[in-house]
Amino acid sequence: MAQKGQSQKQAGIINLFRRIHRDTTVFLFLFFFIISVSGVLLGWKKNSGGYLLPETRQGTSSDLSAWLPLDSLIKNAEQYLHDSISPVLSSDPERIDIRKDKGVIKLIYSDHFYEVQLDGVSGELLQIKKRRSDFIEKIHDGSIIDYYLNTGSNVFKLIYTSLMGISLLLFTVTGFWLWYGPKRMKAARNKSGLK
Repeated sequence: MAQKGQSQKQAGIINLFRRIHRDTTVFLFLFFFIISVSGVLLGWKKNSGGYLLPETRQGTSSDLSAWLPLDSLIKNAEQYLHDSISPVLSSDPERIDIRKDKGVIKLIYSDHFYEVQLDGVSGELLQIKKRRSDFIEKIHDGSIIDYYLNTGSNVFKLIYTSLMGISLLLFTVTGFWLWYGPKRMKAARNKSGLK
């Protein structure tokens, strides 16, 4: 009798986990779909032929002493950005990426998704391209909402990543129990001689 009560208790737990798993899946399906598709794209960004992430061009020299001063390179990048794309785009770089081995400096901006690559020696434009991978990354981590609402913080990103992380943990626990629980019940029935 105690064995039957134990089995019913385990069956109740399995049913509860099944409901949690199913209901959470329905609610979060779109978010998990977005995370999975954007994650695959981010994994492939360096192998996209420059479509998602611009390929790094080759400059003339890796000798930093032959390079123009940094402030001159930043001014050149601003001029190229405004002349080639739009004069209203922010020219304040969020990140400056120096590729010494390639003789290239990349300027990446936070207010838009363009990247300017310059030859470090001459300051000449090598390319201006969109960094689609940065946009995809913002979708992936939820900071796209902070970006468009201009929150000045990552409050939506923090909420989104916390909810998705907790949801994934919940899926893992309930999914494991949905697999393991019936095996455990079957083993207990076999041990007690019940069918």
